Amino acid sequence: MATSAQATPTPAPGPAPTEEGIGGWATFAAIVLFLSGTFTGLYGLAAVLNDKAVTVGGRGVIVWDFTTWGWIHMGLAVVMIGTSLALYAGRNWARWTAVWLCILNAILQLTIITAFPIWSLVVIALDMTVMYQLTENWTRKESDWRRTA
Repeated sequence: MATSAQATPTPAPGPAPTEEGIGGWATFAAIVLFLSGTFTGLYGLAAVLNDKAVTVGGRGVIVWDFTTWGWIHMGLAVVMIGTSLALYAGRNWARWTAVWLCILNAILQLTIITAFPIWSLVVIALDMTVMYQLTENWTRKESDWRRTA
């Protein structure tokens, strides 16, 4: 029995796939920002459609009424989701926009912390993760995605 040695093909030399697009940390931040925006939007929608859905034992939001709070959250969610898509597409402006949106979202989550402390802390943790990834783990390659915004 003769065995033929088959060599595994070596990949052609060239740039790694991530050199042309965004890096892993930026992709992770874009996905988490998308999730956080989706959660924020769904919760805002629940507040607009049914005020009782976001009331626990007579406690609710600290500021404004439920409908206003819901509309603000839905608007923020649309901007967060749009920014996450721009971040994934490699737009430079999306990096700092995402950081500021996460700051704003974390502050707005404090308005419902009396009614839903666990939910608020989870969303704040998601926002903090995005902020960390977009500030600490940003490499030179990722900041030079595109010269045009």
